Amino acid sequence: MRHDVIGRGAEPKLLRDRYEGSRLYVRAPLRKPAGNYIACVGGTETFGLGLARPYPALLERRTRRVCINLGVPHAGPGALLDDAALLEICAEAEQVVLQATGAAGLSNRFFTVHPRRNDRFLRASATLRALYPEIDFTDFCFVRHMLGALQGCGAARFELVRAELRTAWSERMRLLIDRIGVPVTLVVMPTRVESGDLGDEPLFVSREMLDALRPKLLGIVRTPPGAGPAQHLAVARQLSDLLAEAG
Repeated sequence: MRHDVIGRGAEPKLLRDRYEGSRLYVRAPLRKPAGNYIACVGGTETFGLGLARPYPALLERRTRRVCINLGVPHAGPGALLDDAALLEICAEAEQVVLQATGAAGLSNRFFTVHPRRNDRFLRASATLRALYPEIDFTDFCFVRHMLGALQGCGAARFELVRAELRTAWSERMRLLIDRIGVPVTLVVMPTRVESGDLGDEPLFVSREMLDALRPKLLGIVRTPPGAGPAQHLAVARQLSDLLAEAG
């Protein structure tokens, strides 16, 4: 079995591995998905990049239930929907914790993102090129960089792009929750982004968009903006209380 190692400098060296049939790397060591376990699925924050004990590990300690970390760095709902192996692990769980990632990392009618690294920009559609004829889209490797350039060209055109991303996010999240098929709790972990004026993560996801998902959810856990161990501890505490109430 081959593991990838990520982390550098003072960060803990973290191992990544893939479950059988999956194309997405999650945090190692892998766990055997058996019994009454909780599947924690999401992006970089769920994976716990740079952390020795992200919230799935803290939740396991508090609940004394197996919590399988299915966080994938830089993945959004598009990558998760395309991975049948991880969806199967979620579908066989007793409960699922799903992180709300940003709306930018989704393929849509304006542009296409990398199927696994959803922060990577691949290509613009003819529609987007016609909307922004002055932009050379070959200059961009990352979605956020590209969106920042589009925003700088004026608010009116950019609002069309933002609205498309919000629609795509809402549709993809509803589909993902339906595909999981077991009780889902949504986790929102706002993260400050210092560079650019696009906003913080999860990018372009409004409270109204989150509330629209409530009929499909067991509940929503939201922390104040932040990062690091304190935010993960707050998530674990709120989740353990909510899951205990749900039985």
